[in-house]
Amino acid sequence: MISIIIPTLDEEQALPATLAALRSQHGINEVIVCDGGSTDATLAIAADYRRRLPELRVISAPRGRGSQMNAAAKVARGEWLLFLHADTLLPHQGLEHLLQQADRHGFEAGCFTHRFSGRHWGLRLISWLHNCRFRKTRVIYGDQAMFVKASLFQLLGGFAEQQMEDVLFGEKLAQVCEPFMLPDKIVTDSRKFLQLGVWRALFYVIGIQLAHEHRKPIPHQRFFGDYR
Repeated sequence: MISIIIPTLDEEQALPATLAALRSQHGINEVIVCDGGSTDATLAIAADYRRRLPELRVISAPRGRGSQMNAAAKVARGEWLLFLHADTLLPHQGLEHLLQQADRHGFEAGCFTHRFSGRHWGLRLISWLHNCRFRKTRVIYGDQAMFVKASLFQLLGGFAEQQMEDVLFGEKLAQVCEPFMLPDKIVTDSRKFLQLGVWRALFYVIGIQLAHEHRKPIPHQRFFGDYR
């Protein structure tokens, strides 16, 4: 079964839709919302959803997506861990398909095909580049709803508690297994990218990826705090 881990920090706008999309899923062992110190209604929303989603529990950890996801993974009980951003919707029957494809192909890690909400063609371009990058490198990014066997996650030591924790862990995964991309599409709320500006966001994403590939200092530090 699957433990879904959702790190949160002031996600009152996006979290309700994300949790609502989980109610129709089959294969959930538990949902763990790990909060990093929200000052808005995030915790109240999560607590309220426990009546409609009995598998849900809420914990807290020091602020930082890596530390929050590690804390949740330590208490998770599922055979699979699925790390889901608070502004991302799982596809209908996505978890069923994950388990079916894992039985068929025997993979130990993977992700979903990515797309943004809305119709802005710039966002479609970003998603297309994102999916192409995975097919080329097999490195999963966090906003693709990364899933991994819990035993393998522990073997690799979990996430680094620093920026680009998802990419660093994705690189380790790609070295020890063949991550699989499901054709089912997750949908990331485009609100934050639209607020920043689509073309500026694209410029930031490309700059961050290039800097990481060439082991240079990461530019656009504010992008992580506000938009990642």
